[in-house]
Amino acid sequence: MAFDLLSEPIRKYVYDKRWEKLRPIQAAAITRILSGNGNYILASKTASGKTEAAFLPILSKIDFKEAGVQVLYISPLIALINDQFQRIEELCKYLDISVTKWHGEANKTLKERIIKNPEGIILITPESLEAMFVNKSFNIKHLFSNLKYVVIDEIHSFLGTDRGTQLKSILSRLQNVNLKPYNIVGLSATIGDYAEAKRFTGNEENTKVLLDKTTREINAVFRYFEETGNELPPKLLDDLYNETKDNKVLIFPNSRGKAEEVAVRLKKISDRTNGHSNYFSHHSSVDREVREDVEYFAKNNNRQNFAISCTSTLELGIDIGAVDEVVQIDATYSIASLIQRVGRSGRREGESSNLFLYATNQWSLLQSLACWQLYKEGFIEPPLSIEKPFDILLHQALSIVKGQSGILLEELEDQLKNNFAFNKIESAEIQEILANLIETDLLEKIRHEVIIGVEGEKIVNSRDFYSVFKTEENFKVVNNRNTIGEIPFSPQIRKDENILLAARIWKIKDVDEGAKRIEVIPANDGKKPMFFGGGAIIHSRIRQKMLEILFNQDEYEILNEECKNQLSLLRKDFAVFEITNAEVERPLMIYDKRAEFFSFTGTRVNRTISFLLDIAGIINNIYEKDCRCVLQIESTKNQFIESWRKLANLIPGVEPHLYTLLEKFPALLDFSKWGEFLPDKYKVSLLRQKYFDFNETEAFVKKVKFVFNR
Repeated sequence: MAFDLLSEPIRKYVYDKRWEKLRPIQAAAITRILSGNGNYILASKTASGKTEAAFLPILSKIDFKEAGVQVLYISPLIALINDQFQRIEELCKYLDISVTKWHGEANKTLKERIIKNPEGIILITPESLEAMFVNKSFNIKHLFSNLKYVVIDEIHSFLGTDRGTQLKSILSRLQNVNLKPYNIVGLSATIGDYAEAKRFTGNEENTKVLLDKTTREINAVFRYFEETGNELPPKLLDDLYNETKDNKVLIFPNSRGKAEEVAVRLKKISDRTNGHSNYFSHHSSVDREVREDVEYFAKNNNRQNFAISCTSTLELGIDIGAVDEVVQIDATYSIASLIQRVGRSGRREGESSNLFLYATNQWSLLQSLACWQLYKEGFIEPPLSIEKPFDILLHQALSIVKGQSGILLEELEDQLKNNFAFNKIESAEIQEILANLIETDLLEKIRHEVIIGVEGEKIVNSRDFYSVFKTEENFKVVNNRNTIGEIPFSPQIRKDENILLAARIWKIKDVDEGAKRIEVIPANDGKKPMFFGGGAIIHSRIRQKMLEILFNQDEYEILNEECKNQLSLLRKDFAVFEITNAEVERPLMIYDKRAEFFSFTGTRVNRTISFLLDIAGIINNIYEKDCRCVLQIESTKNQFIESWRKLANLIPGVEPHLYTLLEKFPALLDFSKWGEFLPDKYKVSLLRQKYFDFNETEAFVKKVKFVFNR
């Protein structure tokens, strides 16, 4: 029995918590982790006890009397560290083990204490670990040379991202300072590619996946209210209010602007009908302390109902207590996101999850239904595979040189080549990138050694250096000296305009561009407020499923009558096409001298098709809005078809066109924070790997058969 394998203090913890039994993932992890060495990926649904699944056996196994930090917990969010700290600290009290938070907002005295006496467990973000390597490199070995385990929470959020590549590089550098290899335990509820998760540890062969297939019943209801203009329909908000007013609810619109709109308008309805006043917004622009107050209220108010209108900030595992319902307004951009959000309700043992999904246009309804069907089929988008992350290698080169205050050039090359995050990058490519850093004064070569150059000093000495993702240029929003949050600046942000923030409407009284500060007061004039939104990359499988739904005759019980009517209308619009095979057939609407191609494929493939059509001389435009995606073509039917047949042949010779494109539109590389410092050939490579998808496009172009309107 797994429980009997635990140490006596940990068994006492389980007794004191009055657990009736261990969860399946906990029993499996205890048995495996305690029986030998190796890396593990613990994959199970949200609120299944994954944190305890990792720490119960690790704490039972490790001798914490040994010198040095024994366990490193890495999280994607500071808020998640603060949340998990309480759980881990409570567990560690049974063993008298110290637990230390290490991030920009953590207690400085406690950080200094653990440097003097390294022990126990550290909870940290990748960026803070990077900063430690850069600024406290002499402490790294002192702290982590006896490390036994690294626990990575929400590991799926790192897969296929620049931040994930950075973390892989840091893990590799950490192994180099360790006396013995440490083990990695990754935790996730939504992994789309287990092989990629295993590769993330740097030792795929020695990594096992423990998969808990236990499912939770989900009660889902889809509703439809047509949106006109930019605001949500009043009838939708009335319906949403009535459905949620007597419950604890998380509401997920798809932008910060919509989150604010929902919170403000629901509160107005509640005030008008004498309902509760607990309507909040929660997203990255809301001040941290305000967000934490919202989280505390949700977690500790057992009696009062609430509605938090939020973005992905509450998608990950921050504990806000019991939630009765989850509301999604319009389609999620991914199945992974849908799973995370649905999993926020029904977290107690035996409870079902409750999902209300509101669609405001036909295409959003179609995409929502496609995501739902793929979720039921068990599909989760695999992460983007970047074989040669040249931009992150450049960043890590600067980090290593800065952290070591200079290094032999040959040794720097070796460290980068032997780093498992960059094992597909050739030695000659590393040498060329380093030579360019020297040429551009980011590095300076002194005989056989390199140090940070004059231009490099400007970069590495910035607080922004430790992250590999771009951050918006935000202005602080202040009312009567109280910080409300931050919003991205735009020319529309000016005096006397109204903005939405922290579930309230504010009037701008002053904008100080030099201090990046906006002074506001509560607004009472009824003037329409402004806010901001965003977009996303959609996976090809979602779009193909949308096409399948359009051309099958299936009925879906989760749809209410209006949803069924709207789906029926959309199907009638496409009834002019006789499509029988959604795998290869695609609708092509022909007009006199133009056409509309409904590719029903992913964002990156659509970009690539459009780019190739440009090369072929076909004027085109990708129209991607409200979940609808169509390529608008300015040519005759015959011209388009003739050009299409040649598209695959253009791919081998596409390189010069990519150089021209990047020269004409350098902002295309904005997805990469460090790409601008690379030689042009490596910028082009990043464009190929991250912005376009030539491999999938080639296969798609070759297999597609056009079906014309009758």
